[in-house]
Amino acid sequence: MTARTHDAAALVLLLLSTLAYPPAQMTAATALTALIANQLGGIAPDIDQPTAPLWRNLPVGRYVGKVFGALVGGHRFLCHSLLGIVAFAVGARLLLELFQPILPPIDTGFVWLAFLLGVISHLVMDTFTKEGVPWLLPLPFKFGFPPVRAWRITTGKKVELFVILPLLVASIVWLCAAQSDTLAALVRAVVD
Repeated sequence: MTARTHDAAALVLLLLSTLAYPPAQMTAATALTALIANQLGGIAPDIDQPTAPLWRNLPVGRYVGKVFGALVGGHRFLCHSLLGIVAFAVGARLLLELFQPILPPIDTGFVWLAFLLGVISHLVMDTFTKEGVPWLLPLPFKFGFPPVRAWRITTGKKVELFVILPLLVASIVWLCAAQSDTLAALVRAVVD
């Protein structure tokens, strides 16, 4: 899937989670940080490729990306597995604890969850692509849905761009409209 599809899928999952389990308290800093963390989580598994946005935006990122990609087994290997989710979870928790002293008062648990929801949505969406995802690494099997590879989506092609992405965007709009009272209450809690 393309980065925009991963962004939209991450937001859908964050919205669903927030609507199903509204946080008891929410500050503007927590909401903004969680949204940013969610979007970063939505693209984080792709740091295993040297062309990932993170590596492109660093001065020597292309070289670091190549080394990192080799260390984690290349694209759609460790970073795209249950082990990868655990690694991202631990890494995100450690980073939040490290930066907590310089961050504004935020609910790091909610921010951490938002990041992980982004990571999980990425793997779920990639499961629908022809390449599939090695969910059970170190077992050497890639899982895809539907099970017949020919029926799966090719990244960046018409089905993704003109069906999947618009459906995700429509889901975001529908969730916001259908749950406007709940979302308005959350926004009022942030503003108050």
